[in-house]
Amino acid sequence: MTLKTLVREPLVHFLIAGAALFAFFAWKGEPADPASRTITISQEDRARLALQWQQTMQRPPTDAELDSLTETWLREEILYREALRLGLDQGDAVVRKRLANKMDYLSASAAETEEPSDRTLRQWLADRPQRFANDTAYTFDQLYFSERTRAEAALASLNSGAGWQALGQTISLPPTAEQQTADAVEGRFGIVFREQLDNIAPLGRWTGPHVSGFGWHLIRLRQRDTGKVPPFAQIREQVENDWRAQTLEDRKAKAYQLLRDAYDVTVEK
Repeated sequence: MTLKTLVREPLVHFLIAGAALFAFFAWKGEPADPASRTITISQEDRARLALQWQQTMQRPPTDAELDSLTETWLREEILYREALRLGLDQGDAVVRKRLANKMDYLSASAAETEEPSDRTLRQWLADRPQRFANDTAYTFDQLYFSERTRAEAALASLNSGAGWQALGQTISLPPTAEQQTADAVEGRFGIVFREQLDNIAPLGRWTGPHVSGFGWHLIRLRQRDTGKVPPFAQIREQVENDWRAQTLEDRKAKAYQLLRDAYDVTVEK
């Protein structure tokens, strides 16, 4: 990857932004006391509020509307500081989840506004025709497990030559499906399960664990018959939505892995 290509990579922008924030706070010193009774609303703050309004309403705010936006922001800031002062952020699963979600959003937000070229989307379609075909059919075997660790142990047994019929936990799902359409698979196993059938390669091997709304599965996809794919012009929006959703997930995963690699984690048992 060349330097010119590297600097255009959104993940690099995310890491640079994180480093810049780290350097800023290191230079600034200790953050302001959340319980401080002094709040300064700068011109930059009001400009940011006005820009957010304009992006939503497609027009600049009036002076009265900007004053109202400022007062709303001030109310949130005061309540936020008081909540921090009382320690309401400590041990709160909701706050923890929201902050984690914001980090995920930061790592992938560039993909939300990025406009892929037709060439990119055509290649995306060519590489994944089964996602857009009208009547793709699947033939597969599957084993269900309530826990990922059980599925991993079973996969190791299968790789050692164990018979698959003796493995897996009981559930009201068929162990074998023959020439089932995408709609039929989604109706029985769920959309997450069906989407993973589109990504399994090569055929004929046990793979997993794969997650679904039921739990964990090992899947041996024996056949995938791709039906007729509509012309690109008819499904361009669908292809772009698929590209964007997958790109978001890929970038979040890459950003998290980079952060995860910086931690030394010990799980006590």
